[in-house]
Amino acid sequence: MNAKAKAVNTTLTLVTLVLFIMTIFPFFIVIINSAKSSLEIITDPIGLPRQWSQLLVNIKDIWNRPSIRYPSSVFTSVVITLGSLATITIFSSMAAWVLVRTKTKTSTAIFLVFLSGLIIPFQVVMFPLVAFFRIINEATGIRMLRTYHGMIIAYIGFGVPLAVFMFHGFIKSIPLELEEAATIDGCSRPAVFFRIIMPILRPIFVTVIILNAIWIWNDFLLPALILGIGQDIQTVPLAIQAFAGSFVKKWDLIMTAVLMAATPIIIGFLFVQKHIIKGMVAGSIK
Repeated sequence: MNAKAKAVNTTLTLVTLVLFIMTIFPFFIVIINSAKSSLEIITDPIGLPRQWSQLLVNIKDIWNRPSIRYPSSVFTSVVITLGSLATITIFSSMAAWVLVRTKTKTSTAIFLVFLSGLIIPFQVVMFPLVAFFRIINEATGIRMLRTYHGMIIAYIGFGVPLAVFMFHGFIKSIPLELEEAATIDGCSRPAVFFRIIMPILRPIFVTVIILNAIWIWNDFLLPALILGIGQDIQTVPLAIQAFAGSFVKKWDLIMTAVLMAATPIIIGFLFVQKHIIKGMVAGSIK
């Protein structure tokens, strides 16, 4: 390796190290401050905690505080996340399969409509979405705002375009002969999908699930619009926001609640990161 190559390698290593520190530093601040009292955070925000046992005290305070209702917020986030993931993955995979196997101008136009959902910013449609939900309530009597099904339907609308795009790219690599052989053996069209296609889609399924789970679990703006802040039904991000008042901010509880909310997603990501990379690479290459 010549001197120029060594200089380039050293520069890239330093840049990578700097980017890693910049990325991990906020999470480091959350960890150390979640084990402090509010006064300790104010006096020494970047120092190590005096007693790590304060973390357990903060967790107990958050979990048992009746005004926050953190356990019910966790339950709400779990229900909305699981319901949204199940509908997004199943419906998107079925839609992508039909679009790939139906080679017509109509299928191409429908696929372009799905792709348009990736281009339109959320901020453009968030207020019309709330107004549309109110119109549905007035016209049909079906309540959409401040409900579980309203949140799940909203997440389906925003999550399906990317999922269809990823499934579409992966399904194009599956040989059509597999489906023809299954049809000859007597499989119906739904059986071909659920017995033949769906098992092959496992890597991309994991990728779509994790990407959407991270987004849905951590999302604040859409639940704030659909559920409202301080209502009976609230997700974990909305519960964390309750610790930041107009005049007093409980930084110790905010940091601890953020750590509690992030831990399940981090653990899940560490377990399935290989499948995520495999699914994304397969979908992009094939």
